[in-house]
Amino acid sequence: MKFELQHTDPLSNARAGVATTDHGQIETPIFMPVGTVGSVKGVQMNTLKEDVQAQIILGNTYHLYLRPGLDVLEQAGGLHRFNGWDRPILTDSGGFQVFSLAGIRKLHEKGAEFRSHIDGSKHFFSPEGVMDIERTIGADIMMAFDECPPGDSTYAYAKNSMGLTHRWLDRCVQRFSETDPKYGYQQALFPIVQGCVYPDLRKQSAEFIASKECDGNAIGGLAVGEPVEKMYEMIELVNGILPKEKPRYLMGVGTPINILEGIERGVDMFDCVMPTRNGRNGMLFTKEGILNMRNKKWEKDFSCIEADGASFVDTYYTKAYLRHLFHAKELLALEIASIHNLAFYLWLTKEARKHIIAGDFSTWKAMMVVRLATRL
Repeated sequence: MKFELQHTDPLSNARAGVATTDHGQIETPIFMPVGTVGSVKGVQMNTLKEDVQAQIILGNTYHLYLRPGLDVLEQAGGLHRFNGWDRPILTDSGGFQVFSLAGIRKLHEKGAEFRSHIDGSKHFFSPEGVMDIERTIGADIMMAFDECPPGDSTYAYAKNSMGLTHRWLDRCVQRFSETDPKYGYQQALFPIVQGCVYPDLRKQSAEFIASKECDGNAIGGLAVGEPVEKMYEMIELVNGILPKEKPRYLMGVGTPINILEGIERGVDMFDCVMPTRNGRNGMLFTKEGILNMRNKKWEKDFSCIEADGASFVDTYYTKAYLRHLFHAKELLALEIASIHNLAFYLWLTKEARKHIIAGDFSTWKAMMVVRLATRL
């Protein structure tokens, strides 16, 4: 993977660049829709391309390993051919999912033992095994296997966890270097900075990750319970250390405001389930603020979802109609809301990119943060 840094905002660390993979280019900053089990929930691939204008999506190693399984994916020719997405794909290593299985997993030096959330069967992830799994899935960008500590971890726990993540990374890099892609195109490896909310640990981790000279780098272990101010502090600290010529990926974050704050601090890539998950519960993100589509105030509001009429879904869907669909428990409501929110997130990062290139990102961002925090 190649990355070209094209512009930097004069008043902040915001950047615009382009990453090139064998499945196409990714203009940064970028939001990546989450397709955990090989699909972005409730949204077809052609819709992701045409309406959402997604340039890259995610798959998850833990979930795809369990179902449909590696034999199916390998026989299909990898995830791209299995799900019909011909643009770049990134795979999370499964570290966060293993973290979330706190009651049914055990961590030790060799790797992580866990039970499937599907049928309770026992499984084991090692750093080497995860690299092999991600090779079989066939993602353009593979994440290193790490431990994601809780946001309220003690210093001692965070330090030990970081050390384990670093030792696992050495094994990931070794396995990655001694294996080849399976489907005729190149794959990149991103290591993950950890260290919880402790500046000295984050500094150590960022320095260690940077020393591996991988194609890109990720920041993990944030938005897992720590105060948002701490999250921003850690992003700023880490991005001051990670190499400027490599893309930086902030994992699992977040709200539209979180994304703008991350961009301002030098992050290039984001993912989060919030647009689709919140959309399915009736929350829509718009240019003027947040809408709760279940509220009675929209019952007879026949205006477009976006105040300027430039809806991210077909313009004949009004607030009143979408509210009706939610109250009628019509599945179309979940689809419309998911598409709208995803398209809004992609619009937001695209607009950020435009303003970085134009040189007025900081002014635009300050205005947008006020708008995005408004409850309509």
